[in-house]
Amino acid sequence: MSALNPRQRNDSWAQLGTGTFDVLIVGGGVTGTGAALDATTRGLRTAVVEQRDWAAGTSSRSSKLFHGGLRYLEQLNFSLVREALRERELMLSTLAPHLVRPVSFLYPLRHRGWERPYIGAGMLLYDHLGGARSVPGHRHYTRRGALTLAPGLDPAALTGALRYHDAQVDDARHTLTLVRTAAAHGAVARSSTEVVALHRDGKRVTGARVRDVETGAVTDVRARVVVNCAGVWSDRVHELAGGDSPFTVRASKGVHITVPREVFRSESGLILRAGKSVLFFIPWGARWVIGTTDTPWDLDAAHPAATSADIAHILHHANSVLTRPLTTDDILGVYAGLRPLLAQRSGGDTTALSREHAVARSQPGLVSVAGGKYTTYRVMAADAIDTAAPDLPGLRPSVTAMIPILGADGYHALVNRAGRLATDYGLEERLVRALLDRYGSLTGEVLAPAAGKPGLLAPVPGAEKHLKAEIRYAATHEGALHIDDVLARRTRVSIECGDRGTEAAEAVAGLMGDVLGWDARTRDAEVEAYSERVSAERAAHQLPDDVAAATARLRARDSRSVS
Repeated sequence: MSALNPRQRNDSWAQLGTGTFDVLIVGGGVTGTGAALDATTRGLRTAVVEQRDWAAGTSSRSSKLFHGGLRYLEQLNFSLVREALRERELMLSTLAPHLVRPVSFLYPLRHRGWERPYIGAGMLLYDHLGGARSVPGHRHYTRRGALTLAPGLDPAALTGALRYHDAQVDDARHTLTLVRTAAAHGAVARSSTEVVALHRDGKRVTGARVRDVETGAVTDVRARVVVNCAGVWSDRVHELAGGDSPFTVRASKGVHITVPREVFRSESGLILRAGKSVLFFIPWGARWVIGTTDTPWDLDAAHPAATSADIAHILHHANSVLTRPLTTDDILGVYAGLRPLLAQRSGGDTTALSREHAVARSQPGLVSVAGGKYTTYRVMAADAIDTAAPDLPGLRPSVTAMIPILGADGYHALVNRAGRLATDYGLEERLVRALLDRYGSLTGEVLAPAAGKPGLLAPVPGAEKHLKAEIRYAATHEGALHIDDVLARRTRVSIECGDRGTEAAEAVAGLMGDVLGWDARTRDAEVEAYSERVSAERAAHQLPDDVAAATARLRARDSRSVS
């Protein structure tokens, strides 16, 4: 059963308190949901709980790329790049072709002589490290050729360019689809479910006490092993276990902005050096996603805030190569996320911390995984379950390399029939193609209710690129419990529209409320809470430092009451 809805939610609560699970996974980001899929497809009785919404943390606020990490070659980290490129190929070719697709990046050259052979050699190695590839190899361009490809570049800012390919993903939808795939294979999956204590028998961890964040109810979950996939909250789980952390996780804040596509004319994305890090221009439909920053963060982990300094940093480096400078007036959306990096005990710059992951069985019945990249989530998940082997006698090997996630099977055939599907549903073909790229072969399931309610095929007021049927589906199949679940993660309206989704909030509340049984007061409260969130984020973006921005962001009510 892959549908995450009110009935499933009630059933899963009852299941959590019944019997003993082989594996209880804490954390509903990409690593936790990936671990849930890995464990359940090995034949293990599996549960996964998330204190907020699926992908609510790091896994909805990334650069939205499946990439090898070109800059890690400069650090001679060949093993990480090779592993990531193999995972990229697997996503494009087999596991998630409906959600992961090729994207090209132009690297402007600024120096004559040494730079072209130096960067070109790195890109040649990048082309071949991952083995078979579903993307073209790199190409060299003169300055004139680069400007033909990207006329928005300042001719004085480059001497030539190289172009290479990686892949992009809607991270939140991918993570959501992972947990739905795990549920389809038998995992018990529940969001808004917070771990408030870990149970122990001597030195062995034997399960957890969990709290329903929506109702305050508590229940005890018994498990042979608990897998800590809590990301930037990992240290808190170790504190609940009463043991020493096998490693320290340090949060690094990454900020991105979105701007209209027309403000920078280019057929390709960009990658630029930006101090110690890099800056991407990532094509995102009719917009560019531009980022990221890389700075330490030790404030509220649930709601990291972008500052005016973060935004100015992005604009400064972006404008170093553009003919038409970007201003704050061009910005449609801003988002900040936290990377869970493996920390150096002595501290230091987050740009120097490891993007590789670590897994440890710190005590019997408790395994923790931390670090890594979104791209290598599947490897991290498999390593975490492998590390639990002493607690799981007879553990079978991972099989997730052979299991497409929901919506992948049949996707390519449906794309070839997009015109016919558009005629069948009375929709424009571009809308059908957009639906296929969000839901793949589940698109028919999304549109099915419209057979009895044709009004569901109408666009959402204030978010016209989405159909009303999608909002309803978010509540009937995708586990959405609050307006921000839909506007920030099931869709990306909160970062794609200049109003950040406030104009669509009332319509979304009505569509969700019909499924979730909201009365008028609840609908109004949800709309008001979402508007407060947007206002708080806008206020934070005007402030120069992290403390002031975090304080402003926390003035908004939280849709979930997490301890």
